[in-house]
Amino acid sequence: MRRSTLTKPIVLLSIALLSTVLFFAFFFEDKPYSSSSQNPDSMARTFILWLHGLGDSGPANEPIKSLFKSPEFSNTKWLFPSAPPNPVSCNYGMVMPSWFDIRELPLTAGSPNDESSVLEAVKNVHTIIDKEIAGGIKPENVYICGFSQGGALTLASVLLYPKTLGGGAVFSGWVPFNSSVINQFTKDAIKTPILWSHGIDDKTVLFEAGQAALPFLQQAGVTCEFKAYPDLGHSISNEELQYLESWIKQRMQTSSSSSS
Repeated sequence: MRRSTLTKPIVLLSIALLSTVLFFAFFFEDKPYSSSSQNPDSMARTFILWLHGLGDSGPANEPIKSLFKSPEFSNTKWLFPSAPPNPVSCNYGMVMPSWFDIRELPLTAGSPNDESSVLEAVKNVHTIIDKEIAGGIKPENVYICGFSQGGALTLASVLLYPKTLGGGAVFSGWVPFNSSVINQFTKDAIKTPILWSHGIDDKTVLFEAGQAALPFLQQAGVTCEFKAYPDLGHSISNEELQYLESWIKQRMQTSSSSSS
């Protein structure tokens, strides 16, 4: 998609990032966040990996975990990695934190994907997951979550991981590869449940891009719960995160009962 000005995609990205930052600034006002963990990683029973959006950083998203106050999360290890700096095509080659290349903004159901860079990013996520499992966390207690570009990477990482994980949560994401990749999904991988949350008023990753995931996942045999949020643009809402907490908690309890 050609653009008449240089600033349009960068403005879209800036507005999206600003809306997310404003949400965290408002919600966590007078609630200082401490980076220290109350529970040693060695005691962690559950692992949650959060993947941020284009141009963002891991530390900027860390306050999310303070929302999860249920006792089920007391032995949870969180990880908020930052994407490496990479040139991004949709922003005319500007270097910024990016998991993989994005060719155009806004993203629609028919936007092109750079599958090679997506698959390279997936390898890095799998390395993180492998390390946690090697450290004693069961695959069914591993949850991958991500917003926007991080949501697209979440989907790819979950579906291409050879084992069944606890779940994958995609916020305002899209399917970052073509349906030909489906034959690479293992029987265990497609058992991992997906939660998809998307704002109807999203102008950066259009709602239609999120909806396009449904037939894709159905074709792959993947269970997906799709939740649409009216009046929500390209950002994360408190309502979405509250539902994520209950969604993960339910799967924690199921995992606990099945292993006892």
